Amino acid sequence: MDLDFSELRQLVAALDQTDIAELTLKNPQFELTLRKATAPSQAVVLSSDAAAATIPAPAVAPMMTDEPATPLAPVSASDFYEITSPMVGTFYRSPAPDESPFVDVGDLIQPGQTVCIIEAMKLMNEIDAEISGEIVEILVQNAEPVEFGQPLIRVKQS
Repeated sequence: MDLDFSELRQLVAALDQTDIAELTLKNPQFELTLRKATAPSQAVVLSSDAAAATIPAPAVAPMMTDEPATPLAPVSASDFYEITSPMVGTFYRSPAPDESPFVDVGDLIQPGQTVCIIEAMKLMNEIDAEISGEIVEILVQNAEPVEFGQPLIRVKQS
């Protein structure tokens, strides 16, 4: 399957007009994953054995396959940020049902600290904080399904 730049742009535009959250195309030469983002001005990344190209696309972001990034979206012009779900899955506040939650309202967090887990396709993905601050609100109930880009935790940045 050959895919030129024009066809890729058409594919991105078509995906943007649908309810599809993620699309993966694979062949021996390349693997392409398109995932809708919640913020504009993201990009699509096409990687192949020979080269990599980045194509601007207003509502699509690249999928991270090694470790999921934790997208941060400003709530307002204040110091509050929302940690959002980097994938579709199930939200868990603790590493196991009988263990304490990773964080509670009022806790101070540091970058790299695990704040929750998203289970996706039987894989437990730890979601780490990318900012330091105080947890002001946990927006999702334990074991609740979450969507890509859904706000999970509100943090007052310190």
